[in-house]
Parts: sequence; C-alpha cells; structure tokens
Amino acid sequence: MNSKPHIAVVGAGAFGGWTALHLLESGARITLLDAWGPGNSRASSGGETRIMRGTYGPDQPYTQLAARSLKLWQKYDRRWKRQFLHSTGVLWMVSSRDDAYERGSLAMLREAKIKFQELSPGEMRKRWPQINFAGVHWGIFEPECGYLDARASCQAVVDAFVAQEGIYRQLAVSPEGLESSGKRFVESSRLRRLTLTDGSRIKADYYVFACGPWLGKLFPETLGSLIRPTKQDIFFFGPPAGDSRCTDAHLPVWADHGKRFFYGIPGSDRRGFKVADDTRGPAFDPTSGERVVSQTTLKRIREYLAFRFPAMKDVPLIETRVCQYEQTPDNNFIVDRHPRMENVWLLGGGSGHGFKHGPALGEMMTDLILKDGEGDAVWRLSRFSGRTG
Repeated sequence: MNSKPHIAVVGAGAFGGWTALHLLESGARITLLDAWGPGNSRASSGGETRIMRGTYGPDQPYTQLAARSLKLWQKYDRRWKRQFLHSTGVLWMVSSRDDAYERGSLAMLREAKIKFQELSPGEMRKRWPQINFAGVHWGIFEPECGYLDARASCQAVVDAFVAQEGIYRQLAVSPEGLESSGKRFVESSRLRRLTLTDGSRIKADYYVFACGPWLGKLFPETLGSLIRPTKQDIFFFGPPAGDSRCTDAHLPVWADHGKRFFYGIPGSDRRGFKVADDTRGPAFDPTSGERVVSQTTLKRIREYLAFRFPAMKDVPLIETRVCQYEQTPDNNFIVDRHPRMENVWLLGGGSGHGFKHGPALGEMMTDLILKDGEGDAVWRLSRFSGRTG
C-alpha cells in the first residue's frame, strides 16, 4: 500500500468529520464530502446542542467510549482555544421503579473513571430547588459532563481539517455503482470509484460512508431497513425575564427516566430551555420531510415542564426544531466493513446518542482502517443476520 493512502470520507457530521480529521492527522490523504455542509439543518449532527454523558446502563461499550470522547473534546477545546464542551454537569433522575439501567451504570462509570455522585432526593432538592423531584427515587450526577455545541463544532472540525490541507467538497455521492445496480464500479471485492452529483469521480484506496440517515439509501441491499430515520421534535422555552434559575449558570443538563424518557439542556445566552421526549417518532425522510413539530408532542412537553420545572409553567415557546435519529433495531452503532467490498467501511446508526462519541469513533476508525482491524462485535452487521433487505 502507498505510504499515504487516499481515503474518501462521505459525510461531514460528528462521525465523518472526526474520522476525516483523525485520519489526516495520522498521515493519510483525505477527501471529505458532504451534500449540504457540516451541521446543516437536515443532518443528524445539525442543531445547536447535544448532551455529553456517561450513564448508559450495564454491559455496553458506550461509557468507555464516552470517557475517551470526553478527554478528546477537552483536548481539542484547548488546542483550538474554543469551548464546545460546557461542563455544567449532567443529572440523571431515576423516576422508574425498575432502576436496573441506572444501577448497572454505576460500575461502568467507575471502570471508565468518569466522576459521578449518587444522590438522594433530599440531596437533589437541596442543590436544585428549582426542580420538583416528586416521583424521583434517586439520581446520578456527572460533574465533568454537560452539553456540546453541535453545529458549531462540526464546522470547527472541518475548518481544522481544511487548515491541515485536507480536501473538502460540498457534493453528494450518487448511489450509482455502490451495489448491484452498478457492479461495473466494483472489481475484485473492492470499490473502484465514486460518482458525485456534479458528474465528477473520485478514486480512493478506502471509502468511509458516515452519512447518517442516508446510509440506508446508498446501500439498500446491505442495510435494507436497518437504519430507520425517525422524526424527533425539540422545543425551546423562554424563561421569565431576569430569572436565571433555569439557565446553565444554575442548572445542569438533565435526564428523567420514568414511564417516558425526557431530557433537556438548561437555557444559555444563545438558546432557551431545551426539552425533548426521547420516544422514537414516526418514520421521516431527511431529504424532503418538512420539519414542523407535532402539537400533540408539544402538549405533552408543556405538561411535563409545568410539573418538573414549576418556574417554567406557561412560559412562551420561543423556538422549535425537528431533527431525526437514524435508528438501528438494537440502538447500537454500525461500524463495519461492507460485506462485499473490503475497502468500504460503513459508520452510522447513531440512534439518537451518537454525537458525543464522534471524536473517539474517529480515532477508532483511523486505527481500524490504517491497521486493517475489525470492529467490535456489538457493532458488526453480522448481528442482524437475516434482517436486511
């Protein structure tokens, strides 16, 4: 192999952008492609903020991955002299009688060396009197975690990539040649080239497809319905004038695990109080779907907000956003080679929790590609045997 392999990365969101940057910093020659630009409004990495947390339940790889990502977010914040990680802390409220998920998280947090505190309702009430803790049995607080600037960090990653002489092109990839409809582009189990929407072509040694909800459209035979984009409504509320109790100066990021799973990010100088219901929404087309929130969901969110954060009752809705999860059947990522093209890697299935892991996944993908490795079994396509198509 050439000492500087050429690798084409499709998708400049959290997964693809960080992969391209890490590969470039490891000495590869990289072309990065995106249809609408890093952190654009159609992308799963779009929008203003995402949560950085380590609580993930028992027996999973994500707490360790989050721990590594936390260090990398801190490292690049220092390097770029910018702040994308806001360490407000994350409070996980246990409102369900079945707390096996949270109990199982504690050992994982210890193993990953993510700092945390186990809190009683009384301790939480004392620290955050602006929250109504009725029905909350106990909590986990991660003081070093918080929230990430999403759209802005995606752009910063691409800016850093270009500054180090990476090639970025804002073009989409044609599905022509990727599967059986275009076998003439596949030779000896290797993809030979990509066709772009302007008619140009790219030839590389390796190809990484990290294109979120479009991954299934590019590889319908391999992925079939394994990646299902779902519509997710996000709401921003305006706190009362002069009341800073529900801002990030006095409130952590929070998650409330009860019959439903609500989560939110306190207001900042840029945005209002963010609240969302993590319940998976209906199927959604990320390209042509109209991004209008559901009034039914808004009503549910308002009722929850009035109950859990009494100071926010009847405050105005000041912004809404529709994003999408690219959901896999088991909520786990896809990190694997294409089963019929050994030089093609598929990276996706963020399932609503992927953004925080971008830096660590990019580092992992760099090792897998440059060292000819194999991904963790929990992320391989073989776990879906018989479910594609």
